[in-house]
Amino acid sequence: MTASKLSQEEAFARIRLLRSAHIGPVIYAQLLARFRTAQEAIEALPDLAKRGAKRDYRPAPRERIEREVTAARKAGARYVFHDMPDYPALLGEMENAPPIITVRGDMALANQPCVAMVGARNASAAAVKLARDFARELADGGFTVVSGLARGIDGACHEGSIPHTIGVIASGIDIAYPPQHTKLQEQIASEALLIAEEAPGTEPRGQHFPKRNRIIAGLAMGTLVVEAAPKSGSLITARLAGEAGREVMAIPGSPLEARSQGCNHLIREGAVLVQEPENVIELLTGFDGVPRSSFRDPVTPADFASFDEVQEGDTDAIANLLTLAPVAVDELIRQSGDSAGSVQMALLELEIAGRLQRHAGGRVSLSG
Repeated sequence: MTASKLSQEEAFARIRLLRSAHIGPVIYAQLLARFRTAQEAIEALPDLAKRGAKRDYRPAPRERIEREVTAARKAGARYVFHDMPDYPALLGEMENAPPIITVRGDMALANQPCVAMVGARNASAAAVKLARDFARELADGGFTVVSGLARGIDGACHEGSIPHTIGVIASGIDIAYPPQHTKLQEQIASEALLIAEEAPGTEPRGQHFPKRNRIIAGLAMGTLVVEAAPKSGSLITARLAGEAGREVMAIPGSPLEARSQGCNHLIREGAVLVQEPENVIELLTGFDGVPRSSFRDPVTPADFASFDEVQEGDTDAIANLLTLAPVAVDELIRQSGDSAGSVQMALLELEIAGRLQRHAGGRVSLSG
């Protein structure tokens, strides 16, 4: 069932399924593959959780989803599902791509050539001007500039590229963050495109920002880091772009400047050194999925088994093979001797019960 043929009831059920406890993008996709409709998957959740050793599981209340949908409409936003024609194609290729996003603005921008630009919040004045100028020239060169609406570099990138820009936020679509970017966020929603993964009304929390970063990286053919400290969120975005097989670029800086050390580190580790917008345009024009940068080898997403002929897995036996250290699902299949489908079903039951955590590259561990 494609989103273009969704009934209102099934669309509502999809939102409810994704908002239920312990349901992330991977398990959401597995449940839809197994049960065909979100409503059937919701009805199966308590029994699946029971087999994973959680006996009091309850899906997200209908009333909560009704309030969310009302809030989205009030904010002028709409839902875009993973199988809608206008869902961003490059984002859909990401491991753990969000199955549902809320948007305001022109979705066509997300299916045009995109470049992500990220950098320090406490950026230098020179770097802010450089980011704004780069973004303006990239937009003039036919690219949509994607960033995260944070202070510093992000804000400068949006300002330089409006209306050819996409803002990805870590809050609900109706929450402006940071507060000083309230006007900028509304301008992006009105003249360009604003995207959120979290439910309307959700305040930004620490764990939301890495999720936002994967969307920024996923929308773009390449990510350019303008200025960043060694352990910044910008480097997380660059790493995610590299793992997805996208181009990773960085503008070098003085080794005496702490805010340049992150970019210099990326270049040393294989990111492409960029000094002017033409370098970015040359790298990304006609990008064929083979980046010149060698920063992080692409990770092959997990190959989810078909659930058409699945036998119930031995959930306890699979749980006994797991520790807090991530391990590849393929390794669990080898060691357990069970079929791929049976192992995936056991992992699904453990995740719904809150006992499993998923990691990049198709790896899993016990939840901490």
